Amino acid sequence: MEQIKPYKKGADYSYTLGAFPTIELINSRPEYVKAVYIHSTFTDQDNLMKLCREEKIPALTNDKLIHKISDKENCFVIGVFEKYECRLEQDKSHIVLVNPGNMGNLGTIIRTAAGMGIYDIGLITPCADLFNPKTVRSSMGALFRLRHQHFDSFKEYRDKYPVHDVFTFMLNGTNTLEIQNCPKTALFSLVFGNEATGLDDSYLTEGTSVYIPQSPEVDSLNITIAVGIGAFLFTHPSNSPYDT
Repeated sequence: MEQIKPYKKGADYSYTLGAFPTIELINSRPEYVKAVYIHSTFTDQDNLMKLCREEKIPALTNDKLIHKISDKENCFVIGVFEKYECRLEQDKSHIVLVNPGNMGNLGTIIRTAAGMGIYDIGLITPCADLFNPKTVRSSMGALFRLRHQHFDSFKEYRDKYPVHDVFTFMLNGTNTLEIQNCPKTALFSLVFGNEATGLDDSYLTEGTSVYIPQSPEVDSLNITIAVGIGAFLFTHPSNSPYDT
């Protein structure tokens, strides 16, 4: 194992900071785990060491390195993993994020998507660093259970996945999204814009534009809340295309 240094975007590896995301990494993507570092005071060392042995992953005790890599005092485990590429499934529904800029929001959206049963995330670049430890940590390791794919433009995404019904979430969308009128479609793409600017007007002609009704007391919903509401409505059993 080469010398481990603080994370840089250009590196070919990244970190999980904490026991829970590290275990999620090992259980979901063991082939990409390079090593696991455990603090000497970690209370569940035996079980984690056993898991690492089963997956033939080097597990080492190294308090100094953990303090060097993590700025959190309560971080007792670090996983080192290779960055990897995925492709979205053609026959699964997607969430598409256009230029997401905040790593904490991105991680929370990933965790929310997994919680709603959506396991394919498209990212239109430029965007926040998917593999930054902050993103990984805010996803609580859900990142490793999802498929992700980067695209240079929304057109590139649509060219590769043309059969999905597209729903763009916009403040000036033409359709109000509510429980009773949420479209029933077997294969959908839910598209959300940047935290600061949302989607520009060109997206009004991409599929069906929708907006989430809100009070006039705020100018917009937080992107993570909007994704949670949209994902819930489109995956809620009462809106399933298989309902009889």
